[in-house]
This record gives sequence, structure tokens and C-alpha cells, in this order.
Amino acid sequence: MAAAPRTTGVHAPVSVSDDLAAIVGKGPMPRTEVTKKVWEYIKKNNLQGKVDKRSIEPDGALGKVIGTKTISMFAMTAAVSKHLNR
Repeated sequence: MAAAPRTTGVHAPVSVSDDLAAIVGKGPMPRTEVTKKVWEYIKKNNLQGKVDKRSIEPDGALGKVIGTKTISMFAMTAAVSKHLNR
């Protein structure tokens, strides 16, 4: 018998802003899925720093979510969280 899907904490579905939806798709979806899709976007579009892979150099679409300046991957998570609603 399969385990029931988790629906609490980071697994709870959240709504995403329109700017974030342009990157990850329409919500609701768990925070874990949002993070996974943001990283897929970053890697697909070569937005990691060339020297320091922990830095993100946003393009136009991602810049609407995390700002237009280079940001650390740790600060990026906090910036993305501002575009999530329960």
C-alpha cells in the first residue's frame, strides 16, 4: 500500500506569484517542488556564477522574483519565499 502524500510543512501546497509562475508554472505546489523548478531554470539558462557556483546571476524573468543583482543561493531562497502564499 502506498504512503499518503505529505501535505504539511514544506510539503504543503502553496500558491505562487505571477512572476514566479513564469518560471516554475502555475501553482499550487509544494515548496520543495518550487525550489526544484527554480534550480532547473537556473541551470537550463546558465545563471550560476562562472567562478562561484553559489552565486546566481538573474536574467529578466528571474530578476522579477529575486532582484536584478547577483545573489547567493542562500539569499535566493528567502527572496523566492516572498512570492509564495498559503
